[in-house]
Amino acid sequence: MPQETPLMAVTGTTLVLAAPAPPPTSAPPGTRTRTGTPPGTRTRTGTTPPPPPTAPAAGPAPAHAHTHAPAPAPAAGPAQAPAGAPAPGASAHEGPAGRTDAARDPVGTRARTGFLGPYARLFAVPGARGFTAGNLLARLPMGMFGISAVMMISGQRGSYALAGAVTATGMAATAVVGPWTARLVDRYGQARIAVPATVVAVLGSLSLVLCVRTQAPAWTLFASYAATATTPNIGGMSRARWTHLLPRSAHHTAMSFEQAADELCFMLGPVLAAFLCTAAFPEAGTLTGAALLLTGMLVFTAHRATEPPAGGAPRAAGGRSPLRALLPLLGLFVATGLVFGSMEVSSIAHLSALGRGGTSGPVLALQAAGSCAAGLLYGARRPRSLRTCLVALAGAMALPWAAAATGSLVALALALLLAGMSTAPVMVTAMGLVQSRTPEGRLNEGMTLAVTAILAGIAAGSATAGLAVDHLGTGTAYLLPAAAALAALLIGTAAPRPGR
Repeated sequence: MPQETPLMAVTGTTLVLAAPAPPPTSAPPGTRTRTGTPPGTRTRTGTTPPPPPTAPAAGPAPAHAHTHAPAPAPAAGPAQAPAGAPAPGASAHEGPAGRTDAARDPVGTRARTGFLGPYARLFAVPGARGFTAGNLLARLPMGMFGISAVMMISGQRGSYALAGAVTATGMAATAVVGPWTARLVDRYGQARIAVPATVVAVLGSLSLVLCVRTQAPAWTLFASYAATATTPNIGGMSRARWTHLLPRSAHHTAMSFEQAADELCFMLGPVLAAFLCTAAFPEAGTLTGAALLLTGMLVFTAHRATEPPAGGAPRAAGGRSPLRALLPLLGLFVATGLVFGSMEVSSIAHLSALGRGGTSGPVLALQAAGSCAAGLLYGARRPRSLRTCLVALAGAMALPWAAAATGSLVALALALLLAGMSTAPVMVTAMGLVQSRTPEGRLNEGMTLAVTAILAGIAAGSATAGLAVDHLGTGTAYLLPAAAALAALLIGTAAPRPGR
């Protein structure tokens, strides 16, 4: 490539220093820029030959340019950048036409290839694997504490009624305390609130173990288990992190993963708790759950770079409340909880009536596995409308009732699998609506309100199904989840859409 140095020529006896000609400011259309001497070009004769053309001063030629061949100059307009280079005016994190780079937008603007592709790009986000590991550790005990408390209290005190009353009290306390804890998390930050709240909940679990072990008065069991209501909603905090880290187009995949994680933990949690309480000692399930909760929360909150910013001071007067914004959806979540609670009790009672009570655990686990698999599959596909998902739910919830009439265990198991697969798309889509309707800076509170509504529905569904089993029979009790799914469809269809 020619060097851009001044040329020396001798005219007579005088040494003349000739500077390179300045680059042209623009080239008319059709002008051919010469970066060297084309073959066959005749040079002028004279004492001082003209300096050869030089490269423009704006910078070196692109790497792909041929320095000794004529190249057509672009027509009027901005110069085109080489393929793969950022467009003019784009930032260092953007690709051609201003599209976000994979490091900034790992899921949303890229084509989804295969089933695992969206999830692989999801966990390519820096810090995502770390806080997800902590999230799963802390979420697993959510499916352990209830059955662990029942087995521990009934085993030591010999009363299922006392055990059920204690766990019901804890659920009621969670419904009251949970949204307040979530509001503090949104206002002051996850690490600042979640860690001390988890410590209080763990101390409540340890107090429950101690009171049961030492034959303390019954009221101490209620007080101890009520203290565990300060447990933060780890699922809501994880969803808030995904919302903070990902573009809107990637939220569907993240919410689907979180729903699958919920199903997985509530499927494995009771199995692990029952195994520990029977194979080791009655308090093993509660102690292990407390250790997993504290460890997972510490791992989760240690990844501060992925934590969403705190909301700061309370909202000014007149600001939207999450409760008011989500009120039309909370009825839908209560109805969905009715589906879950009534289906579980009806299945346990029906299998017991068939003399297959020992298969209750595996059959219900099959239902949860179907929901988990459907959630992951739904996250890799284009999202559907809430109404479409609710129509599928209403249709699928009629299958267990029809299967129960046949008396076949295989038919019932298959029906519960299909029914479980219909619940995940509803939950993913509904949680996406919660995310979009919750006021800014209060997402964790909004998610916790949704979870509280589901828990309330589960409690009401369990109680109603128990009454139906006693008075109408186990087969008829399966009409309750079908009716609850139909109610969810009516509520979801009538719910007003927020203005955009």
